[in-house]
Amino acid sequence: MTELRLLRVALPVPLRHSFDYLAPAAWEESAIQPGCRVRVPFGRGRTMIGLILELPKRTEVAPDRLKMALALIDSEPLLSRDQMNLMLRAAAYYQHPLGDALFQSLPGRLRAAQPVPTGFEQRIRVHADSVNQAPALQRAPRQQQALELLAAATDAGLTLATLLEHGITRATVRALADKGLVESFHRDEAPPSPPPVLEAITLNAGQSKAVEAIVSALDRFGVQVLNGVTGSGKTEVYLAVIAEVIRGGRQALVLVPEIGLTPQLVDRVRSRIGPDIAVLHSGLPDTERARSWLAARDGRARVVLGTRSAVWTPLAAAGVIVVDEEHDLSYKQQEGFRYSARDMAVARGQSEGIPVILGSATPSLETLRNVQDGRYGELRLPQRAGGAPAPTVGFIDLRGARLHGAVSARLMDAVRAEVAQGNQVLLFLNRRGYSPTLQCHACGTVAECPRCDMPYTWHKHRNRLLCHHCGSEKPARLQCPSCPDSELQQIGHGTERLAETLAQQLPDARILRIDRDSTRAQGAMGRMVAQIHAGAADILIGTQMLAKGHHFPGLTLVGIIDADRGLFSADFRAAERMAQLFVQVSGRAGRGDRTGQVLIQTHHPDHPFLRSLVEHGYERFAQLALAERDAAKLPPYSHLAVLRAEHHQAGPAQRFLEQARALLEGGDARLQIFGPVPAVLERRRGRFRFQLLIQAGQRARLGRVLPQWLQQLEAEPLAGKVRWSLDVDPQDMI
Repeated sequence: MTELRLLRVALPVPLRHSFDYLAPAAWEESAIQPGCRVRVPFGRGRTMIGLILELPKRTEVAPDRLKMALALIDSEPLLSRDQMNLMLRAAAYYQHPLGDALFQSLPGRLRAAQPVPTGFEQRIRVHADSVNQAPALQRAPRQQQALELLAAATDAGLTLATLLEHGITRATVRALADKGLVESFHRDEAPPSPPPVLEAITLNAGQSKAVEAIVSALDRFGVQVLNGVTGSGKTEVYLAVIAEVIRGGRQALVLVPEIGLTPQLVDRVRSRIGPDIAVLHSGLPDTERARSWLAARDGRARVVLGTRSAVWTPLAAAGVIVVDEEHDLSYKQQEGFRYSARDMAVARGQSEGIPVILGSATPSLETLRNVQDGRYGELRLPQRAGGAPAPTVGFIDLRGARLHGAVSARLMDAVRAEVAQGNQVLLFLNRRGYSPTLQCHACGTVAECPRCDMPYTWHKHRNRLLCHHCGSEKPARLQCPSCPDSELQQIGHGTERLAETLAQQLPDARILRIDRDSTRAQGAMGRMVAQIHAGAADILIGTQMLAKGHHFPGLTLVGIIDADRGLFSADFRAAERMAQLFVQVSGRAGRGDRTGQVLIQTHHPDHPFLRSLVEHGYERFAQLALAERDAAKLPPYSHLAVLRAEHHQAGPAQRFLEQARALLEGGDARLQIFGPVPAVLERRRGRFRFQLLIQAGQRARLGRVLPQWLQQLEAEPLAGKVRWSLDVDPQDMI
């Protein structure tokens, strides 16, 4: 009996198992490798692209039920065994279907059957085997001109676009190719560039000590928390370590929380390290992302810089992983495959035996707990680079204060004084749009999103009402639908309205508003940052996009417009998030050679949280917060998973979670189960939302219970009627 040639394939479907297929006899044995894409039949009349996991010797599927694979797409694996093992580990930990997790680790272009891009750009060069045949081209001056241009470019060649700029036509290039004088190639086939001449970096004593500690352990896994105050020069430490890694012939992976931070960091890395950088984030075209991904995998990119999903990028010779602003919520994926890029960076460093650097001025409480327990090392940078003093911080009591819109008279006077001296000012308001609520003064009617039961935000410059929870929008009508003679009044302030207020009070000031609306166009954020550095803006009005990672030497005053929003939240992490945001945005002031100040507007100037944070700093706040978490047995002193369910009606979602709770209560009695309860935002996008919280004292206990529980849940009749998901280590409880 002929032995079956089996393929075990992962498919991007919401099923928690792999699928077995037969390999056609025509396929060469050596060509079938784990990590290659394959086209297979799936269901009735459908085909799908999958990834080969392994070539098993046996299967539990009856031979007559095995289907034949249709096509092998890749000649070599896209993912190595180590990379797939990391994804297996991640999918198991976060209880996510393996196939879907694997495909989310690939660039969009490579999730389909499209061929692997073969280079960054097509170029043309003189053929290596050709001889000087210029005399034969005397009757073809354009061909001779093209050949001379290409000969001067040597092996690097020229792009077709460059030749066209010199008046060389496509027909001329084609004629030279037909004569065997030139050839086209892709940039990745060009000879590798020589190692860059790395610019020396002058470090202060604290930075030097941190670099020495990390560099001395580049040959093994370890996590170092680079805990440095804002402006202490953490990026200089990263660059110095990366330079050492590159000198050793290895690669560095650098993660940043937001796309907006990518361009300026890329420029700094290129100026120090050289041009061989691959950039990966969601704002890039699919083809460019795929080429960057392949450049990293093949070792052509010495530094890989990207946002959350870049943590899955394969590296030919990994040397170090850097997670900048490690505390940032953006590192946790909130939809689909709900992974933490920070935590997976640590897991990857452990599996590859390389160091991991977690940098922040406000480390997360989870990270600080790991430092306390000795699992992570800590390197402190307590002083600002260049000796700049920390900014002074003061409160502005809004109770009974005279206001210009959302700005107190005292803060407006401070802004006016700084602008008059040629300094820059940042006014921080973490709410975009013009007004977050429109309400009728006569009858109380509020313009609400019908899908979320939440107020619409009025965006005046577009004259649209937008829901910031589901994205729905409609034209703005300011007339009350219930009172024909009344208009809806604007309640509250967003960045648009704040900019309007400042323009009225300081008509000669150059105001720059930076939020998600003003930076939608490609490259807009980079252009605005360049304006700020060039001194072409006096007042910056922004959301949390400006709160971290930016260095503006001319900025001397930070005004926090509304410090009260996070004081009374239902989320137990709200105080931590608020403290981090305050410290980060305050740290933008006084980073150059000018003294900085921070003014905080609040109706609660005596609130113990605000006082403690201002008077004793983030470190003291973190100590108190950890003590509170320990007493309440909340993370990081316990481990959570949240089962969420939503439906167009409240009943089915709630009943499904009640069934889920009943199934779970028969398992480990040491688990604590809370709910089901309505989510804080009970209705979103037209669906009612409920939550079931599972808490365990040990992480391993969740890992043992959850897989079997999920299998039972999938068999429940309601499982196919409601939308549900499991979030392990949730960061957003809203």
